[in-house]
Amino acid sequence: MSVEVLQGIRSRVLPMFQFVAEEYRTRVPAGYPSIIDQPEHGVVGLQLDPSYSLSFVSDGSRAYADLAYRSPRNDARSSASREKFSGASSVDRRPLDPAISDQGLRNLISELISRWNFQPMIIYITDTD
Repeated sequence: MSVEVLQGIRSRVLPMFQFVAEEYRTRVPAGYPSIIDQPEHGVVGLQLDPSYSLSFVSDGSRAYADLAYRSPRNDARSSASREKFSGASSVDRRPLDPAISDQGLRNLISELISRWNFQPMIIYITDTD
């Protein structure tokens, strides 16, 4: 069942992934972004670099959206009462509604892009003509 869900999502999200990959090709490390297109193996995803990715995955019975990112500690005051390691990897696994809308897919992609764009210490590559 969930492989069929991934096949349905793949047909809608792959053009979005290709657009984002083309837009971010000059902003990410060499070799990235990469698009993972293997719904028969239970995964369709976009990886901006080794620490930032969005994957639609299946465990055989259910489908999930996995958002992976580094968790920065950019404000010591908000985390002073608890231990939080800067740069620790986080994977946010969310159950995926089989009837997710195109807007829902775009929102997940925009969350990945937002986390990439606002990470601390990012070096922006710009083109000055």
